[in-house]
Amino acid sequence: MQTAIAAKPRPKIDNVSRGFWDNARAGKLSIQACRACGHSHFPGSPVCPKCLSEDQVWAEVSGKGKLLSWVRFHRAYWDSFRDDLPYIVCLVGLDEGPLLVSNLVGVEPEQITIGAAVEVVFEKVDDELTLPKFRICD
Repeated sequence: MQTAIAAKPRPKIDNVSRGFWDNARAGKLSIQACRACGHSHFPGSPVCPKCLSEDQVWAEVSGKGKLLSWVRFHRAYWDSFRDDLPYIVCLVGLDEGPLLVSNLVGVEPEQITIGAAVEVVFEKVDDELTLPKFRICD
């Protein structure tokens, strides 16, 4: 008898992060911006980390950036990721400043160069969740 594989972990969508996930579902990458001082940051928070204002909005960004680091996973730390092995996790420095951890898709490890230009792509998981991932720009 086969055992069912547990579902992949899902992000906790709350009042602070909802704007990010709503935008992702619409095919837009966003970071939180403070209306009081203009500081942009990610992940979102209830107050601006620079001036502590609560006046935060999710602002759409270009989705372009630079690859700062990456790792290729060969082991599934959650059983639900076993069928995805191997997969690449990356750290992207967005052109607008904040850093994002995501997946790098559509590339073989031999083709990856630190500092490469990357752009966001979106993977629809279901009607509720769309994940922003990155690919290397040509």
